[in-house]
Amino acid sequence: MSTTSNPTVHPSTTPITVTTSSVVGIAVLGLATFFAITTELMPVGLLRTMSRDLGVTESTMGIVITVYAAAVALLALPLTSLTARMPRKTVLVATLVGYTLSNALVALAPSFAVVCAGRVVGGIAHALFFSVASAYATRIVPPRLAGRAIAFVYSGSSLGFVIGVPLATGVGQSVGWRPAVGAVAACAAVLAVVAATSLPSVRGAVSPHVGSPRAWARTGLLSVVVADLLLFAGHYVVYTYVGPYVVDAGLDAGMVSGALLVLGGTGVIGLWLAGLFVDRAPRQTLIVSIAAMAVAFVAMPFAHGSLAGTMVVAGVWMAANGTTGTLFMAAAIRTGGVSPEIAGALVNGASNIGIAGGAALGGQVLGLSGLQTLPFAGAVMLVGGLSVVVLARRGFPVHATAQPHLSTSSIEVLTSSLAVVTTSIPTVSRAIQTITGSVTTVSRAATGSIRTATGSIRTATGSVRTVGER
Repeated sequence: MSTTSNPTVHPSTTPITVTTSSVVGIAVLGLATFFAITTELMPVGLLRTMSRDLGVTESTMGIVITVYAAAVALLALPLTSLTARMPRKTVLVATLVGYTLSNALVALAPSFAVVCAGRVVGGIAHALFFSVASAYATRIVPPRLAGRAIAFVYSGSSLGFVIGVPLATGVGQSVGWRPAVGAVAACAAVLAVVAATSLPSVRGAVSPHVGSPRAWARTGLLSVVVADLLLFAGHYVVYTYVGPYVVDAGLDAGMVSGALLVLGGTGVIGLWLAGLFVDRAPRQTLIVSIAAMAVAFVAMPFAHGSLAGTMVVAGVWMAANGTTGTLFMAAAIRTGGVSPEIAGALVNGASNIGIAGGAALGGQVLGLSGLQTLPFAGAVMLVGGLSVVVLARRGFPVHATAQPHLSTSSIEVLTSSLAVVTTSIPTVSRAIQTITGSVTTVSRAATGSIRTATGSIRTATGSVRTVGER
């Protein structure tokens, strides 16, 4: 395999071999995704701690999830379209600076209103990040590796969910939520500098194929977007308040981070299952997954008297949910209604409309009738999403047709890279349990988690190099 260090890659000169700068670029993009997801979901685990410190109720504190998601929902498509012609490195570094500013504002916020303002800044960055990151990945590797590159970049999402959020929760419970958020801000700032100095340069696209709502409806893309919105809404009605929910079920408040880690691990199992069936039976798998989530929600209040029962049912919910991200993105791209970047922006926007709506609805339900009714409200939203999937044969065909932008191998590499994470879950769980004891242990846990993430990156980049050699 020949490698070069030429940092400039243009659409007209797509690389034909894997270069050193390509490998570094993919690794940086994967880390950026890790911190993006950690920034987005960190308040879920810190909700109770933040609400007490800022003097607001937990239901009110849930607004920090809503405002972030609302910014993404409103701006994902327009910002992606407006910045399509700009150099990709400039846009990506700008999003990392946005994450830095967002977390810094939240960490230093003197009031709840300033926390919300900081979250809006993060939502603006998030609106652009995922569309830019996925397109960036495909432009710095040979075409045959485009799917694998996207897969590795998105594996950072699962790492953020499985490691980043629980670790931030553990640190927040031990030394305070402000240092935890501040640490994420510092990491994002360092990564912005690394991205600016090491990412290959890539020009913007000529003109993305946006389509129109009429075309989205004709191709089935609109039904995918609506079903995705309803699923995220139902999921976040409950997930936004999962910390208080498991504490109410009998979990010690200091163990919320460990519970989130375990539930995140079951989500990785769902991701693995999605990789098995995304090409064989995507429609059937999605129907089963959403139905399983709805059944788990209905069962949760009945299991609430037992902490073990609650965790088991919640584990089924999270495992089923772990399949849905891959299946919805695959469905959107397979419709062929728009370019992959715009499909990603539409799904990203719909997901965050669902997150904003679900968090807001959950807050209302929590304030009016308490924690026990949250799962029932979430189940209603999930049944709506399931109905769309069952009825919309264009968006969710029985026999999926292949699209050149969607590589089956990408799913294989994604699940392979995440295997390292699943094998490390017991070790990380023990570390997080010890976090509540001392600040020193927190540092050790953080170091171990960073090594785990780095190991996953090395595994994935090694697979890219192997394919390149072939």
